[in-house]
Amino acid sequence: MSDTPTPYTGFDRMPLAGEWRHGSSGSVLTDSNPYSGEVLAEIPLAGSTDVDLAYRAAREAQREWAQTGPEGRAAVFERAAGIIMKRADEFADWLTREIGATRDRAGVEVAITAAVTAAAAGHTAEVVDTVGTDVPDKENRVYRKPAGVVTVISPWNFPMYLSNRSVAPALALGNAVVLKPAEDSPVTGGLLLAKVYEEAGLPTGLLSVVVGRGRDVGDHLVQHEIPRVISFTGSTSVGRGIAPKAGLKKLALELGGNGPLVVLNDADLERAVECAVFGSYYHQGQICMATNRVIVDASVYYEFVDRFVERARALRTGDPREASTQIGPVISRRQLNGIQEKVVESVAGGAKVLLAGEPTGPTGLVLPPHVLLGDNYVTTAAEEVFGPVATLIRAHDEADALRIANDTMYGLSSGVFTRDVERGLRFAQQVEAGMTHINDTTVHDDVHAAFGGEKASGIGRFGGKWVADDFTTHHWISIQHKPRPLVF
Repeated sequence: MSDTPTPYTGFDRMPLAGEWRHGSSGSVLTDSNPYSGEVLAEIPLAGSTDVDLAYRAAREAQREWAQTGPEGRAAVFERAAGIIMKRADEFADWLTREIGATRDRAGVEVAITAAVTAAAAGHTAEVVDTVGTDVPDKENRVYRKPAGVVTVISPWNFPMYLSNRSVAPALALGNAVVLKPAEDSPVTGGLLLAKVYEEAGLPTGLLSVVVGRGRDVGDHLVQHEIPRVISFTGSTSVGRGIAPKAGLKKLALELGGNGPLVVLNDADLERAVECAVFGSYYHQGQICMATNRVIVDASVYYEFVDRFVERARALRTGDPREASTQIGPVISRRQLNGIQEKVVESVAGGAKVLLAGEPTGPTGLVLPPHVLLGDNYVTTAAEEVFGPVATLIRAHDEADALRIANDTMYGLSSGVFTRDVERGLRFAQQVEAGMTHINDTTVHDDVHAAFGGEKASGIGRFGGKWVADDFTTHHWISIQHKPRPLVF
């Protein structure tokens, strides 16, 4: 008998309030493979009444779940992590078919999704802090309590992981979750996770997945009176729209990026080129932490450019199902058009194209790697490209490189290369970003890291020991052990 589990099915429905059902909006989403065009699922979409249903059920289910002991809650996540790894091939195949992830990149996402699920089991224990006092015979305690119902809105580029890095800890901490995955990744961004938690024994109603168009359900999800936390990962423009609509809810927003990777004059160029190419083109550059700009000291600039172009030209494009493919399709025609428009604008603004190519593949969405030389103000450097495009920028010296790196409204991920670690540390501490990596790629997969940004890249931190801050509240309780005189 085979140990391979029966694949999950039924993705024309979504889990709402404890029952898998069709959405009630009257419109249907066609979920298709960006490389081949194959239709993967036809999903009747959710409307505002489905959002109401999900929130009401979540509120009721959360009250009992919050009273479940730590061991009982932890066991769900331990089982869920095991299920994800047992179904790793199935999930990786879905990532390849639904979002165009290459085989290796799909495997990485499944592994880190399982890791963040397992880590969530550690968030189930009750946390109590004792706070000092100068009042005689008095004791102060601060209890961490679940916030209640959490709304998670996730993107399509790393859909399974970016959904679950909020869903898993939020549930583990005693909350209920209503998840809205992106329209380009309804299965990998939500429905697969719901199947996993259902199999792992999560009580019904605690997790609903609302597959709907943002214009139809987005505002209702954010403005609804039941959720207490909105966790959003996506573009800065959408994030800015969420903030004023959410009212007094707690917000955790990871938004756009414009990752600078700085190469100082004493850098190991071979390693710097390797990491810059990886950071620029991994998953077709469709990552918020992608290396959008490579800023190189003038003394090593021309050698770096030659090496970078040579390595980028050697990248293999094509069918993401093939093991040799390193660059697959971008997610959609709309995304492709936006990338190409930015390249055209950059050339009009003075950028020089060193490497380019026309889109290929059955759907015409496989864009070859592009390399541009420009300043910090051409469109591909000034804006988040979210495609396989790298802009190389010449800096006069270290001070100029730091100025260029910080000359952006974004502040998510960044990197610096130098053989002198202390020099790198001094530089990193001056970079205006939520994350800076010394002698490593800007694209990071450490589930213990505190992902988050500065400036227009968001507020809050996702992951690590800080994750509990987003999904809990603090309850201060004082105990007066002996009566004390009260004086008016």
